[in-house]
Amino acid sequence: MYDLHTHTVFSDGELLPSELVRRASVLGYRVLGITDHVDASNISSVLSSVLEVVSSSSLYGVHVIAGVEITHVPPDEIAALAKRAKDEGAGVVIVHGETVTEPVCPGTNMAACSSSDVDILAHPGFLTEEEGFLAAENGVAVEITGRGGHNRTNGHVLKVAKLCGCRIVVDSDAHGPGDLMDSYARKAVAMGAGMDEISSNSILSMENIDWMIKS
Repeated sequence: MYDLHTHTVFSDGELLPSELVRRASVLGYRVLGITDHVDASNISSVLSSVLEVVSSSSLYGVHVIAGVEITHVPPDEIAALAKRAKDEGAGVVIVHGETVTEPVCPGTNMAACSSSDVDILAHPGFLTEEEGFLAAENGVAVEITGRGGHNRTNGHVLKVAKLCGCRIVVDSDAHGPGDLMDSYARKAVAMGAGMDEISSNSILSMENIDWMIKS
C-alpha cells in the first residue's frame, strides 16, 4: 500500500516521523510520503528533518518520501516555492488545494496545476475542468482524500479528473494515529468517491505510483 500525504509533529500532526512510519508498516504500507505543512518560513527545516529518518525507515520496510505540503501560500508564490522544495531534496511536493472546509485563496488550484514542480494537488474542492486539463498536461496528480471534511467533494473531483485524464491518487492526509487507513478503508474511500472495483484496484495499487517512485 502507499500513502503520499501524511503529517507529523513538524507541522500539525501528532506523531514523530518514526512513530508514523512504524504504525504505517504494521498496516502494510510500503511507501509513505511525509508531507508537513510549509510556507517560506519553515520549508528548509521541515525537509531537512524528515530527510534524517529516510534511511532508518527502511528498517521497517517502508520507503519514505520526504516531501512538503505547500499550504495557504499566495498563488503567485506557489511555483517558486515548489521549485525550492525540489531543489532542497523534496521527493514529493503537494499543494493544499481549495478544499471547501478552509479559506484557501482562490487561484491556488490553478497555480498548482500550472507547475511542473508540483506532484499532487490535495483535496482540491470544486476542481474545474480548466484546472483538470492543466493538471493532466503538467503531470500533477489529483487527490481523492480520506480526511473528513476535505472528502466532501471527492465524487466531484474524481469526475473531473477522469474527464480530463488526470493522474489520481488516494491518500489519508493523516494527522493522527487513527487517520492511517487500512486496506478496507482505502477501498471504501475510493469506491465511495465513485470508482468501480477495477479502477479502484488499479488506483490503489503500487503500480499507480511508479511515476513517483522512479522520479
